[in-house]
Amino acid sequence: MKIGLFTFVDTPNDLTETAATANEQGFGSLWIPQVFGIDTLTAIALAGATVPDITFATAVVPTYPRHPQMLAQQALTVNAIIGDRLVLGIGPSHKPVVEGSWGISFDKPIRHLREYLEVLMPLLHDKKVRFKGESLSTNADISFDGPAPKVMMAALGPQLLKVTGRLADGTILWMTGPKTIAEHSAPTITAAAAEAGRPAPEVIAGFPVSVTDGSDEANNGAREYAAKAFAVYGQLPSYRAMLDREGYEGPADIAIIGSAGQVEERIRSLADTGVTTFAASEFGNSDQRAATRDLLVSML
Repeated sequence: MKIGLFTFVDTPNDLTETAATANEQGFGSLWIPQVFGIDTLTAIALAGATVPDITFATAVVPTYPRHPQMLAQQALTVNAIIGDRLVLGIGPSHKPVVEGSWGISFDKPIRHLREYLEVLMPLLHDKKVRFKGESLSTNADISFDGPAPKVMMAALGPQLLKVTGRLADGTILWMTGPKTIAEHSAPTITAAAAEAGRPAPEVIAGFPVSVTDGSDEANNGAREYAAKAFAVYGQLPSYRAMLDREGYEGPADIAIIGSAGQVEERIRSLADTGVTTFAASEFGNSDQRAATRDLLVSML
């Protein structure tokens, strides 16, 4: 199991600095969300042009506001700029965002994502597609022959895991516990890939992580911090379903908190669930963040 960093950044320069430090410390990958701030792919083009070696991954770019042809062109361009080190993570976002912020119908998201991949993947690999679906119809050619990035889908539920296994390269999980990964996420996507004759898919699992001094007081404080910092994820239906499946009350329950030894043990145990890359989202006070980074570096 590989270890990467799942990191939120505010500016393109922040990403460049974060990536440079992570690369110097030996991390192999950096997973960067696309929320309501910077455009992640644009920032990756800037950072990747100056920071070598490390893999840059979007985690994830929402599909609804971007036609797959436009995203394919952008991803191919960015991947060429940074030397074939891009992983393109995509996902549907959430109904309150898609309909409330963008004014786009969230009707039949599984159909939307299946058709999206049926357009995106041929464009990335063959540079052309002829496709007529229910929600997407595309007759397109791309003249730029750049290297195709791997494509990871934010697939949580069984239907989307099966679509992803058949058509994409893996899944990016968040707010998904170890039991759920072992019994649901990993076997579902792996079986679908095998049935489609595709290679074994990657399973990227993002977890909030905080190394404390191991005392009850410090652990409880970190748990309270996690409950506030990640509260929104417990309110979004797709993540709520994963928390419920695991038997967790809220996002704080999924956070990996404790002494360095306790945290290391929990992280390493995820390899047995089918996780191929563990992506750590560090949180806590400055001392806890520093201790967390020290531990992660020691595990590389």
